[in-house]
Amino acid sequence: MEQETQTPHKRRVRYKGKYPKKFEEKYKELQPEKYQDTIEHVIRKGNTPAGMHISIMVKEILDFLQIEPGEQGFDATLGYGGHTRAMLECLKGQGHIWATDVDPEESAKTKKRLEDLGFGEDLLTVRLQNFCTIDEIAKEVGGFDFILADLGVSSMQIDNPKRGFSFKVDGPLDLRLNQETGISAAERLDTITREELAGMLYENSDEPYCEELAKAITDEIRRGSRIDTTTKLRRVIEDTLDFLPEKEKKDTIKKTCQRTFQALRIDVNQEFEVLYEFMEKLPGALRPGGRVAILTFHSGEDKLVKQALKEGYKSGIYSDYAKDVIRPSAQECAANGRARSTKMRWAVKA
Repeated sequence: MEQETQTPHKRRVRYKGKYPKKFEEKYKELQPEKYQDTIEHVIRKGNTPAGMHISIMVKEILDFLQIEPGEQGFDATLGYGGHTRAMLECLKGQGHIWATDVDPEESAKTKKRLEDLGFGEDLLTVRLQNFCTIDEIAKEVGGFDFILADLGVSSMQIDNPKRGFSFKVDGPLDLRLNQETGISAAERLDTITREELAGMLYENSDEPYCEELAKAITDEIRRGSRIDTTTKLRRVIEDTLDFLPEKEKKDTIKKTCQRTFQALRIDVNQEFEVLYEFMEKLPGALRPGGRVAILTFHSGEDKLVKQALKEGYKSGIYSDYAKDVIRPSAQECAANGRARSTKMRWAVKA
């Protein structure tokens, strides 16, 4: 009689030490419904728990949008759903919010999370499409009373090494918001020219060492060494900036890594093209008197949004717009470091 082979029971990886560093080991943070004490502790320390995203400037957004029960709204970037939830609560069970997101993995989790909180399909419709398709949804709905566009990348995406958004952990150099479409950042670098890469680094993130980095990266690829992981790209950056004085090297390398990853992310997701299209379609999606709030996270985005709102105001499309940006409070920045670069702009449809 053949002896049955049993699969040995595999234990879940437990924390190594008091605070684990690896994403997959943070099982408590990845189960917020089960380990609320751990979540609260991580947030109190000024950090974002793994797999979560802390929404930025919620009070300022709600103060401006002045959402009333029965209104129709649009959330351009669903993400973790924190802003969406706050806006849904303002509707008090009357009205509807349409939300878009291009990340199939995270949007499915968020939709389920909001459903469990009582915000089902009678109040919330989630579409897996880019927010530049706002005109299609607005036509279907008949326009929106309020619109929110939070242009930041969610912490769940940044922290997950499989997504390749962070230079701090090793992972595939992907950087796509939707991994099912388009090409990864590694594939983009495979065929890029030195001039094109230097231009991308300068235009997408104001990188002062764009020429030196473009030469080093394209030389590395030409030698047959593919840059297909986050660690490989970080090493090329570190080697390129090795000439810097010791006292400023560490900080400059960190900032250059952030800018380089940002520039690549903007490129592979065509973020400027998408934002430009959204800003063009925005006035047609708002009902008369409708309000829009937009959160930007770097100078390129902010310039584009500021210019579009200013031109809209001058041509009479908007009755008012933000002449100055609204920034998060010092307390919010202290509690959530990822809020520091945020700028909020707004407009009211004439």
